[in-house]
Amino acid sequence: MFLSTASHAYIKRNISLGWPLALNALLMQSMLMIDTLLVSPLGEVSLAAMGIATTIVSFILGIQMALANGTQLVMSRAVGSGSQTKLANAYWSGMLINLFVAIVFWLLLSWLDQDLIHWLTDNITLYVEIGAYLDYAKYLVLFTAITQVITAMFNALGHSKIPFKSYLIELPINAFASYFLIHGVSDWQGLGVVGAAIGSVIAISLRMIFLTVCLKYQHELDLSFSSKKALFLNNIKLHFVEIFPVAANVTMLSIGATIYQLLYSQLSINAYAAITVLMPWIRGGTQFITSWAHASAITISQAIGSAKLENLTADVDISIKMAVVLSVLSCGLFFGLSFVIGDIYPGLNPDTYLALASIAPLYILLPFIRGYNTVHGHILRALGKTTAVFKINFTGQWLISIPLCALLILYFDASIFWAFAVMPFEEAVKAFPFRYLARKTLTEFDHNQAQRLI
Repeated sequence: MFLSTASHAYIKRNISLGWPLALNALLMQSMLMIDTLLVSPLGEVSLAAMGIATTIVSFILGIQMALANGTQLVMSRAVGSGSQTKLANAYWSGMLINLFVAIVFWLLLSWLDQDLIHWLTDNITLYVEIGAYLDYAKYLVLFTAITQVITAMFNALGHSKIPFKSYLIELPINAFASYFLIHGVSDWQGLGVVGAAIGSVIAISLRMIFLTVCLKYQHELDLSFSSKKALFLNNIKLHFVEIFPVAANVTMLSIGATIYQLLYSQLSINAYAAITVLMPWIRGGTQFITSWAHASAITISQAIGSAKLENLTADVDISIKMAVVLSVLSCGLFFGLSFVIGDIYPGLNPDTYLALASIAPLYILLPFIRGYNTVHGHILRALGKTTAVFKINFTGQWLISIPLCALLILYFDASIFWAFAVMPFEEAVKAFPFRYLARKTLTEFDHNQAQRLI
């Protein structure tokens, strides 16, 4: 036998937890694609307005998701400890922090929306439609704050199928509501791009109700608040200190990805079109690796909470090996994509197909290195090294790779191959620090460090 019984059980548990997480992420991405498809018949102005507006909202939702992921690790350790009080404190701390952040962003979108719109675009024809979309879409921020923390609770409990079911409810409601609100029915002309925002708000509000009801009927769960005020306020402070680097890390990487796109836009139109075509595939094609990493972090956090550290190193090794296997499979899928991408996107300029062919080796290799780093990053966060993960990502992206990409494109006028090669190069730069820190942390990790995390 290549694997012990304990290792088989660990893999089975992570797969059971991970596949709904992967499908959740894919469904989230598909909702934006559906809204874009529904708005596209309205013309380029409406489509561009929605694109800019959803970029703003998606950026905020990404920060909220990062905060919830940090809370998820804290709750996973509480689940492992078996303490209902610790779990309730983690839940309410995470909920209050996420709601506070949501209210701040909601107020900013209410007061500064026009300033933000004028900063993002100088196209006057888009101002009204972007503003109208944000007038309703900003409520997504409030509902998402609640749904993300409840989702994190179910994931921490190992019930990731419940959030998956909630997305299966939200997706068709969003699609049908948005369609009728955008295009109207019978003599009613519909609301245009605003209808897409209202449809999304309706769908996520129903999802929030579904998750809240499911949480209420978790009979083994006691989330009643019993801590003293001073103790709870201190718990919120400690909770925020731990999850803030997770949100800062996601924010930094998101801004970095935007800067990459701005730099790539300085390439030829065909080269930029090739990268634009690829990016959704790169995001979607690595979801199963990311979800495996999430599941590993949850399981390891539960083990730390229960103070069962005997198999910790073995579990981490299994997580890394499985991530490598999934990464290799992902590379195989991208290899297959390289042969059929011309059939998926017919009618592009021949130079765009040439650009896609020239970077094929790079985007085929990218999931392998990125998957290796992703699982290390999530495991290190589970081990309490969130700040160290932030430093590695900041150094690799902002101090090395983005300046290098800018130098190649803006000074050397490099081809698309060398410009795109910076992305796998960034992952390669971060791989050794992640590996070294993970080995060092595991060697030093003991019951005293586990107790400090709990």
